[in-house]
Amino acid sequence: MNTLLLHCRPGFENEVCSEISEHAARLEVPGYAKAKPNTAHAEFICSDAAGAERLMAGLRFSQLIFIRQWARGAFIELPEKDRISVLLEHLAPLPTFGSLWLEVFDTNDGKELSGFCKKFEGPLRKALMAAGRLAENAHAPRLLLTFKSGREVFLGMAEANNSAIWPMGIPRLKFPREAPSRSTLKLEEAWHTFIPREQWDERLSDEMTGVDLGAAPGGWTYQLVRRGMLVTAIDNGPMAESLMDTGLVKHLMVDGFTWKPRQPVDWMVCDIVEKPARSAALLETWIGEGHCREAVVNLKLPMKQRYAEVQRLLERIAEGLAARKVKATIACKQLYHDREEVTCHLRRLGK
Repeated sequence: MNTLLLHCRPGFENEVCSEISEHAARLEVPGYAKAKPNTAHAEFICSDAAGAERLMAGLRFSQLIFIRQWARGAFIELPEKDRISVLLEHLAPLPTFGSLWLEVFDTNDGKELSGFCKKFEGPLRKALMAAGRLAENAHAPRLLLTFKSGREVFLGMAEANNSAIWPMGIPRLKFPREAPSRSTLKLEEAWHTFIPREQWDERLSDEMTGVDLGAAPGGWTYQLVRRGMLVTAIDNGPMAESLMDTGLVKHLMVDGFTWKPRQPVDWMVCDIVEKPARSAALLETWIGEGHCREAVVNLKLPMKQRYAEVQRLLERIAEGLAARKVKATIACKQLYHDREEVTCHLRRLGK
C-alpha cells in the first residue's frame, strides 16, 4: 500500500501535488506526485512500501490545505460480477476495519458512479461484517473504497481521527431558505471544519458579538445571527431586510478595510473580493491588535502558483503575529463551498 490517494476540487490537482511533495520532502519520505487536470484527485507514489503510512503518520489531516480526503492503498481491478469476493481476497491481509466509506471523485463521472455505490454498499457491508473484516469501532482504521469506475477501485485506509470528517471531504449542508445568499454555506462549513462540534455552544454563543466585513446582502451575517450574536455589518451595499428585522444587526455603510470597532468583539468574518495580500493583512491586524478573538476570512487566489501564494501569506501572518508577541492558532483550508479561494481561521490565545 505505497500509494497515497488525495481528493481535491477539480482544477487544483497541481496545488495538491505541490503540497504533498513539500510535506514528503520535509518528512524524508521519498516518492513523487502525479495527477491529470480536472480529475479531482492526485496520487503520491512512495518509493518504499511503508512510505504512505509514514507520511500520514507524520501529518495531521487538519494541516492540509487543498486536500479534501486521503487514503493509503492501491488501485485494483474488479470483475463485472462477484466484485465482493475479489475485495475480500485483497482485504484478507489487512486489519479489521472500524468503518466503511464508499467514495467517488468530484467529477461528472464520479456523480454518475454515486448511484452504483449506494446500491453496492449494503451487500458489501453485510459481506464484510460476515467475514470479520468490518466491526464498528471508532478507534480502528476506516476502509475507504474510491471507485474510479465499476471495474476499478482504490482500496484505501485511513485513521478515522486523521482524515476528512465527511466522505470525500464534502459536507452535506442544507441551504437555509431564509438566508440572503448561498455564500452562507461557506461560513457554516468553516465552523464545522475549524471548530469541534462539542465547542460550538462555548465559542459560538448567543452572548457574543461579531463583525461581518463586506457583509451585503448578509450571507455570513445570517450565520452569526442564527447563533444569536449581535452583529455589526460593514458594507456600502444594502443588507437583507429579514436580517435587519431581527434587531440583532447594526449596518454601517463604511469601508471594511479601514473601520475598526471601539470595543473588542468575539468574531470577525470577511468574504470581501480583494487581493489576497490585503485580506491577509486585515486578518493579521484584527487578531494582532486584539480587535477580535476569532476570525474567519476568505483569501481569493491568483490564477498561478496558488499553493505558493497561500504559503507565503500564512507565513507573513505568522511572522506578523510573532513580531507583535501575539499567540494564535492559524488554520487554512479550501472548503467544498469555496471556489478560487481558501478559508483561513485564526484564534487568539491568551489576552
